[in-house]
Amino acid sequence: MNQQLKILVVYYSQSGQLKQIIDTIVAPFQHKASIVYKLIEPVEPFPFPWKKQQFFDAMPECVLARPRAVKYIGVSADEHFDLVILGYTPWFLSPSQPVAGFLQSEEGKSILKGKRVLTVSGCRNMWLNAQEAIKRYLSAAGATLVGNIALVDKNHNLVSLFTIQRWAFKGKKDGHFILPPAGVQEEDIKACDRFAAPIVAALENNKMDTLQAELVQLGAAEVLPSLVVLENRGTKPFKFFAKFISDKGGPAAPSRQGRVSLYRNLLPIAVIILSPISALSALITLITKKKQLNEEVAYYKGIELRKA
Repeated sequence: MNQQLKILVVYYSQSGQLKQIIDTIVAPFQHKASIVYKLIEPVEPFPFPWKKQQFFDAMPECVLARPRAVKYIGVSADEHFDLVILGYTPWFLSPSQPVAGFLQSEEGKSILKGKRVLTVSGCRNMWLNAQEAIKRYLSAAGATLVGNIALVDKNHNLVSLFTIQRWAFKGKKDGHFILPPAGVQEEDIKACDRFAAPIVAALENNKMDTLQAELVQLGAAEVLPSLVVLENRGTKPFKFFAKFISDKGGPAAPSRQGRVSLYRNLLPIAVIILSPISALSALITLITKKKQLNEEVAYYKGIELRKA
């Protein structure tokens, strides 16, 4: 391909970490491509750092896929792009509200129709359910998912639980006493430039069908069996509490704040209790249902959408 590549980056990032990840991925081929960045902006912005009650009050609409409206990003549906990079962060095992808002919007669906999409996420450690939702949105829009890069905080689940709360609620990302810095570790972000070569090769050769396999070989979507078990167990309680809270009113409604507080206090306790139990359960499952769990791991590393 002699023509300059044209790439659209559509993303939402509160802290700036996701933008840093995307910048690092595309940096090696910026000289070969025209890259257009578009930030998704909610009509009513979300705060960062968050107040705890505000953060947990955002959960029901995330899980129930009732996001706040987003502003137009101003891209013509007829404009050609060789690739769309969709950058998102999971919230409550679901796509963040702004990204869900974009994907549900008529503008978002018209932009993505007929386009090839590479998803890029940065999160604490759980992205499987959110990515499944993204797959469904893309399929409904008539887009083709060609690759997925999911970067996570590789620290222990309980360690990252504490560091992410410090960052989200106090704005403090740095290490603290024995705690490491919050979020995806800096060395992992710097190393994600390794994904550039297979992406640009696939685009230049117009051969996208092996891209995800090449990205996975480079560690683009690492899936821990214990987190498959933990996340699969977590989706039902999230849906229960989402409905339980929303039954008492809409976002920020005073009538639902008691239930939001109940959920806010129960969630960290549940994670602390379930984390070691799920690790043990995954170990048992690996022994008793090894083939089934390995198939689940392989599925989540891929880009195919499971039939309902």
